[in-house]
Amino acid sequence: MKDTQSLHHVFILMGVSGSGKSAVANGVAQRIGAAFLDGDFLHPRANITKMASGHALNDEDRKPWLHALNDAAFAMQRTNKVSLIVCSALKKQYRDMLREGNHCLHFLYLKGDYALIESRLKERKGHFFKPQMLITQFETLEEPTNDEPDVYEIDISPSLDNVIENVINTIESVTKPITEESAV
Repeated sequence: MKDTQSLHHVFILMGVSGSGKSAVANGVAQRIGAAFLDGDFLHPRANITKMASGHALNDEDRKPWLHALNDAAFAMQRTNKVSLIVCSALKKQYRDMLREGNHCLHFLYLKGDYALIESRLKERKGHFFKPQMLITQFETLEEPTNDEPDVYEIDISPSLDNVIENVINTIESVTKPITEESAV
């Protein structure tokens, strides 16, 4: 079987809850025809129950979820040219777990300040995440540094349409084939 993994890319849209990961991924998927998976759907029942009761997940809670996401990324990378997965990936160790065995995996860090994201969370309906948990998310967040060259920062302060356009431009720059002229 031909290894299509080198031709296909998975982009993890990461950031704290309320940064717009699902809305952006949905918009990008519709515009470019990418596969899209909301990582929240892979949380075990115990995690959803714990978050719904207002408690933050710990590293042990997240392990089975991250393994499921890693497997999903592997499968998506083998079947889709561009795939999008929504996952907070707040710590470097979580991003490292997602990278394992996934050659063409990249992260799109949807970055915004606390006030902007808090206002978005307060407007949300029907999501299990409690706005007061945002403090914990920001405390847990290990912002990507230069030692993670596969992470691309996306400013979420512009309109949703502009953020979607910026993400599409980033995806296109990452997936653009290297031609002989551009390699010179």
